[in-house]
Amino acid sequence: MKQLEVIYHSGYGHTAVLAEAVHRGASQVSGVEVNLQSIEKIDWDRLDNADAIILGSPTYMGSVSAPFKAFMDETSSRWYERAWRNKLAAGFTNSASWSGDKLNTLIQMSIFAAQHGMVWIGLDQLPGYNSTHGSPEDLNRIGSYLGAMAQSDADRPPEEVPPKADQETASLLGNESPMQR
Repeated sequence: MKQLEVIYHSGYGHTAVLAEAVHRGASQVSGVEVNLQSIEKIDWDRLDNADAIILGSPTYMGSVSAPFKAFMDETSSRWYERAWRNKLAAGFTNSASWSGDKLNTLIQMSIFAAQHGMVWIGLDQLPGYNSTHGSPEDLNRIGSYLGAMAQSDADRPPEEVPPKADQETASLLGNESPMQR
């Protein structure tokens, strides 16, 4: 059985909704044990023993959140030991704005993975909602290839946003996760 860890930070609950969607999607892959953990309660042994890690953070000010960056910095001894070398990695993010500079967050995560010698897996889903026949209910409605992106109106609670299409895109990231490669 392969082990997949989904580790995330969620400041207001919206990114947690996406993390749960990634977990749901990955849990449908046979032969994979999936574990969901918040960075507030890190199980380092599980991360070290995982075959793949999917990273999730909200996008704040065009970057991962400060708590997620602190998690990244805490991995420096593992980086030095090359402990996560050849693990598979993927990522997801959320912000209130349509762009919100979410791409930068996914780039930051992919560079982090590369520094660890991990192999980054993008989102294998064509963009939706980019033609006259598209709709806000399309998968990958924001049009990301590097990972799953979501948009959550800042004045709405996580029980209402991110929208179903973004949650289903996150689930797809988990289902077509690095473990399928």
